[in-house]
Amino acid sequence: MSYVNSKTNPLIFDIIIFIVRLFVGFAMLSHGYPKLQNLIDGNLGKDPFDFLGLGPTITLGLTVFSEFICSIFLILGLFTRVAAGFLIFTMAIVAFVKHGADGFNARELSLLYLSIYLMIIAFGAGKISVDYMIEKRKRANDW
Repeated sequence: MSYVNSKTNPLIFDIIIFIVRLFVGFAMLSHGYPKLQNLIDGNLGKDPFDFLGLGPTITLGLTVFSEFICSIFLILGLFTRVAAGFLIFTMAIVAFVKHGADGFNARELSLLYLSIYLMIIAFGAGKISVDYMIEKRKRANDW
């Protein structure tokens, strides 16, 4: 008896990675958008985080870049591995620095995001992405 999986049907892989990119991208946008609003309003929140002594405003700006801008790149499948790299770095800082002394419950969500971003780096954006369209055009122009 034969069954269909991502090894026998690459389209399934591309659809699944697309759905994962969309879901995780929009889910992270829900974390990044309030931070963007805080950055615009000049509100550092009740617990400003200062990574490496850069100051809470710069740290918040870098977090907004990662959680908001890189999530948009992830959704589009544009610069996917680079965007996932920034998101991995951000989630590692959240899990191991900001919540390093906290229990697993405080770190669980950032670790889940981190693991998904690691998979995206490993597998790439798939064929349903701007990255693939760019690569396809480059290959066509090489002739």
